[in-house]
Amino acid sequence: MYQRDSKPKPIDRSSSALRPVKPCKATGAIFFCALALITSTNDALAGQWIEGQVTHVRDVDTIEVKNLPVRLNGVDGPELDEKGGRDGKRWMQKLVLHKPVKCWLNGDKTYDRWVGTCYEASGEDIGALAIGAGLARDCPRFSGGKYRQYETAASRKLPFHSYCR
Repeated sequence: MYQRDSKPKPIDRSSSALRPVKPCKATGAIFFCALALITSTNDALAGQWIEGQVTHVRDVDTIEVKNLPVRLNGVDGPELDEKGGRDGKRWMQKLVLHKPVKCWLNGDKTYDRWVGTCYEASGEDIGALAIGAGLARDCPRFSGGKYRQYETAASRKLPFHSYCR
């Protein structure tokens, strides 16, 4: 309890709370604050639906919804310089470019892309459609085999990337 006649305790000048902050420590604090902000922004899209028009198609397994890049989860599409890559991109452009889609983002990111499962306005899974059209493959490492049933003879002839094994 505070008593009126008690004398204040002398300040301990050796306390770390009173030492000047070195520039590198201040920079470190700023870095961690920025990292926390970025992390909280990333968490904001985890387990969330996004809806909007497809503004760009990068290839058969990556689209941009309202300029937000989305990698189709569990879909293994050929790169543009691989067999079927350009055909897959053209097909995906015809399917979804400038059309509304709805995507469930699982919170993962790969490079600059959010990972998610996207659906046409009709409710059809875009990844399943691409695989069923013979333009992509199931990526069981990430899909758990969800799309295997949609693979065709044509899709099984496409490159199978090692990250899907």
